[in-house]
Order: sequence, then structure tokens, then C-alpha cells
Amino acid sequence: MVVKCSSECGKNAVLKRPKTGDALCKECFFYAFETEIHHTIINGKLFKPGNKVAIGASGGKDSTVLAYVLKTLNERYNYGLELFLLSIDEGITGYRDDSLKTVEQNRDDYKMPLKILSYQDLYGWTMDKIVAEIGRKNNCTFCGVFRRQALDRGAQLLNVDCIATGHNADDIAETILMNILRGDIARLQRCTSIITSGQDTIMRCKPLKYSYEKEIVMYAYLKKLVYFSTECIFAPNAYRGYARTFLKDLEKVRPSSIIDIIHSGERLQIKDNVKMPEKRFCNRCNFISSQEICKACMLLEGLNRGLPKLGIGKTQKVMRLVNTEKLKNINLDI
Repeated sequence: MVVKCSSECGKNAVLKRPKTGDALCKECFFYAFETEIHHTIINGKLFKPGNKVAIGASGGKDSTVLAYVLKTLNERYNYGLELFLLSIDEGITGYRDDSLKTVEQNRDDYKMPLKILSYQDLYGWTMDKIVAEIGRKNNCTFCGVFRRQALDRGAQLLNVDCIATGHNADDIAETILMNILRGDIARLQRCTSIITSGQDTIMRCKPLKYSYEKEIVMYAYLKKLVYFSTECIFAPNAYRGYARTFLKDLEKVRPSSIIDIIHSGERLQIKDNVKMPEKRFCNRCNFISSQEICKACMLLEGLNRGLPKLGIGKTQKVMRLVNTEKLKNINLDI
């Protein structure tokens, strides 16, 4: 049975949107998908004319679609943005080295400057070496902390005003679930924000915040975009994977679950008596931190001392060790 496009353009529909249930032809889906992201950008006031924007590019579907759509919308609506690609090489053999080839293809296809920074150059460690020390448990903690700081360092080198990341609606819903389960009030409030920034720090934004992962895949497929689809070889043991499985089960029963969770997270009220982390700058690397010494420096200290689990323990215990006279005299060149 032939299904006509819900937009009444008269064409045959090629897909049913998971997000809305509308049956759309290819052209109407492209327009709807791009227009929704445009409205997210405008309503969220993500950019200003003349902004330099670094797109966190991993070569995966999300960052590839983000780069393509931002380029398209920038030209269509005259945002006046200067766009860059910023990639982080974590040093994962058989994964990141291959995905960076895709990023280089994106650079050529979209005519955007590309900057690549590596964990090896920044920290003297690769994820392969870190996993050899720490094992498959807790390795995502190291990668996440180092990656966030590496993006800030890259953005600083590029002298950009904003970092645009490819976090989609599924990612944000998963993070909300994880933070609720962990009782992490501070991160729960932050993860629902479409813009995150601090004093004297580079702003980050999420233009794909309300875009379903399934629709991003459909868009990339129908547009014939080149992207890397292999999952990180260290990811299967991550806590996020359990939240993802739970979310997918919910989505099967109620397709609107993803957006519902996001809206719930946005509306959750934080009690006045909950002490929120104080933003400051790390005494060692001078990057944003909620503590005297940032998490990246704590983790790196543990690795360099042959105690890789040092930075994973309780904050108070770690600080007692880090603040000893012996450690105070150590200079971390990162």
C-alpha cells in the first residue's frame, strides 16, 4: 500500500518519523529535520553573528550530521558563523585512528578547517595505555574527563567563541536517567541545559538536543553522508550502556519517552538548600574546575605515580593524598 506524504505535497512517503509519527517524503523530512534544528538554535539563542564555532567532530553520525546541518543552516539563514572542526585523538587503536579518516573526509567535503589534538601530546598517555593500567572498568571515567578538557584546550587554541557538540535527544535522556539513579543533583541540572558555560570559559551548546538518534541516522543515510559507525571498543562496559538499553525498552512502549524524559529533567526543581559546586580554576592546569585541583589532574597524577585508581576514589581521600608536601612540589606539564 502506497502512503502519501503527511505534508500534502502529493509525493509518496519514504519514512515514518519516530519522533512525531508523520509519514514524510524525503524532501519534506529533510526540511522538517533541518527546520527543527534551526528553531532550536534560534529559540535557545545559541549563536551570535560573527561567532567562531568549533564543532566537536568524532566522525560518527551525530557530529557528521551536526557539521553538515550547521553549514547548511549557516548559509540558508545567514547566521554569519565561522565554522571549524575540532577532533580529539584518544589513542584507541582500531577505532579512533579509523574514525579520524572520516573526519578528514568531512573536512574536505564541507570545506572546514580541522584541528586534531591527541591525549598523547596533551597528557603523555593514550587510552590504550590507560586501559592497560586500569583495566576495562572505570576507563570511561578517564576518557570522559580528559576529552572534555581536551576540547576546551582545542577551542582555546582555535580562539573560538563556542563549542557545538553532537549530543542528541537520546544522549541527554540517558544522562538524565543516569544522574537520577546516582542522585547527582549538580550534573542533573547541568545536563539538561542546552548551553553550558562558566566565567571566562568557552561556551558549549547542543543544537541536536531535541533530535532523535533514529532520525539523525535516517538523515545521514538519505543524504548519503560519510560517517563512521563502529562503537568504541571500550564502551560495552560503560554504565551508560545500561541506561541506553532501558531507554530503548521504554521507547518501544512509548515513542515519546525520550522527549518526555528531557522535558521532565528541565522542569525538575533544585531545592535551595542543595549546595551546588563552586566554579573555580584548577591550581595546576588553570582550567575550569569545581575543586582546588581538577579531576583531570587528579587522574593524571594517579597514572604518573603508578596508582591509576587514585583519582577514582572519594574526593576527600584523593585530596588528602594530592595535598601532601611531596605532591605539591610536583609540576604537571599538561
